[in-house]
Amino acid sequence: MASSKLTSLYKHYEEIMQELSSDVVARDIDRYTRLMKEQNELMPIINAYKAYMAAEKLEADSLNIINSESDEEILAMAREDLANAKKEKERLDNEIKILLIPKDPMDDKNIIVEIRQGAGGDEAALFAAEIYRMYMGYIDSMGWKAELMSVSENGLGGFKEVIFMVKGQGAYSKFKYESGVHRVQRVPVTESSGRIHTSTITVAVMPEVDEVDVEINPADVEMEVYRSSGAGGQHINKTSSAVRLIHKPTGIVVACQEERSQFQNRDKAMAMLRAKLYDIEQEKQHSKYASDKKSQIGTGDRSEKIRTYNFPQGRVTDHRIGLSLYNIDDIMKGNINELIETIIAEDRALKLSAMEKE
Repeated sequence: MASSKLTSLYKHYEEIMQELSSDVVARDIDRYTRLMKEQNELMPIINAYKAYMAAEKLEADSLNIINSESDEEILAMAREDLANAKKEKERLDNEIKILLIPKDPMDDKNIIVEIRQGAGGDEAALFAAEIYRMYMGYIDSMGWKAELMSVSENGLGGFKEVIFMVKGQGAYSKFKYESGVHRVQRVPVTESSGRIHTSTITVAVMPEVDEVDVEINPADVEMEVYRSSGAGGQHINKTSSAVRLIHKPTGIVVACQEERSQFQNRDKAMAMLRAKLYDIEQEKQHSKYASDKKSQIGTGDRSEKIRTYNFPQGRVTDHRIGLSLYNIDDIMKGNINELIETIIAEDRALKLSAMEKE
């Protein structure tokens, strides 16, 4: 256990508590809010540290009794306390190590998810729609809320592209591991000879970032408005409420037409643009520090093949951790928690290993 770091964190926590009790801080809302947020983030580590120190004291007291006492009944209780204290110390030591892993500052953010068909034409578009429905099932099970931002259909019920926002506590911390290439192997409905085809889609998961995280010069953005239209080109809004934004320095184009108001569509399109610009910067950082990829999973590499959905075998395989599950029907209904939690655990183990080598 990193006792010096914990001692430093505990001292800092006490300083925060002292500041929060100050009348000066109480009158400064911004400072008070910032300190409360920091206190809440530190509290789990501090509570675990206090529990560890209590277990350490129980261990020492039990050893003293064992070394100085002759009464068998008292010795039996002391030996039991010693065994319990050692178990508790081991459990808390592991818990503290996990709590000390640097937290991704974006983990609690809402997210923007972009699903695009890849190789495979209409079959890829149909699979994109299925993955979209899979995610909707998972989002519902987590108690989060999804908002459709943009969709381009292929006329057969598939999606060439679909973009949606997910609002919920910890959405990015779970969903960020979904970025990459998803591959499907099955006999397409359009295949008459019964041959198994392989098609792909790409998933991009981006945290919703604030204006302070990504500054956009208004002069760099060109806005176009047009009429919203539904599937088959049927107009669902007779006014020009749909918005397309073009970021001239990068050439990024985003569009939103799902809201009835032009202002709402513009706000959503700006959120998409900020997320994409942030994502580009993150990819640059990952490329710059490529060695860091060895100590983490889900680095944001869009070209990485992360998962295969093999329908004839009823199998879903996550290639990053070598995990295969044979419950594809359940998974396609949105029961992907086992996949995600296993990846999170593996990522945590890699980061712990990297920390211990430092």
